[in-house]
Amino acid sequence: MSVDKDETQLRLKAAVHYTVGRLCQRMGEVHRREFSRQVLAAIAETAFRQCDIFAKDLEAFARHAKRSTVSSEDVKLVARRSTALSIYIQNKSEELNQEQRDLKKKNAGKRKSRDTEERAENKDKTKAGL
Repeated sequence: MSVDKDETQLRLKAAVHYTVGRLCQRMGEVHRREFSRQVLAAIAETAFRQCDIFAKDLEAFARHAKRSTVSSEDVKLVARRSTALSIYIQNKSEELNQEQRDLKKKNAGKRKSRDTEERAENKDKTKAGL
């Protein structure tokens, strides 16, 4: 690996470790438990490695489909082994799709009203010219 990649990987690991620490701290407060530094390090390392595996799988799925971009279908494939994660991702995907459909409808409605306004203006101009 190059120096930049090494540095980037170290920064990512540090960010994951920090985030895991914060999450464990919050969960510890809720459940009145403490996590040792070794446990935090193990959870952070496991999460980092799992993300690396997910990233490689996502790239492979997209490449297999002859795409250069990872799609939501690729993410669903990665999550298929975990029922809870798969259900969560499926629900989120449906929510996002619904939001996109609603936004398209809203924009289509705006376009229609603009077209109607333009037609009315054109009629007024035509009448004024007569």
